[in-house]
Amino acid sequence: MPIYAYKCESCGAAKDVLQKISDPTLSDCPACGKPTFRKQVTAAGFQLKGSGWYATDFRGGATPAAATTATAATAATSEAPAAAAPASHSCGTGCGCA
Repeated sequence: MPIYAYKCESCGAAKDVLQKISDPTLSDCPACGKPTFRKQVTAAGFQLKGSGWYATDFRGGATPAAATTATAATAATSEAPAAAAPASHSCGTGCGCA
């Protein structure tokens, strides 16, 4: 259920009220009793940013960034042995380059 902010236009009393969307708006001020209690416009408690909710959160499986990182790591691992072992080199010092 959303929380709505109310403020009395007569006495200035303010109150946050937990209400269903289908509940009628309050009109009588709990402090002074006058029918000048009005719902206020407030900012949302969250922001939607980026390319979309499904692209970054809880979609299931790997996220695009994680999949790219995993692919890059696999490519680097598969290329590393070929680059580390020259075709015909043997230094004889036990370094393992042979």
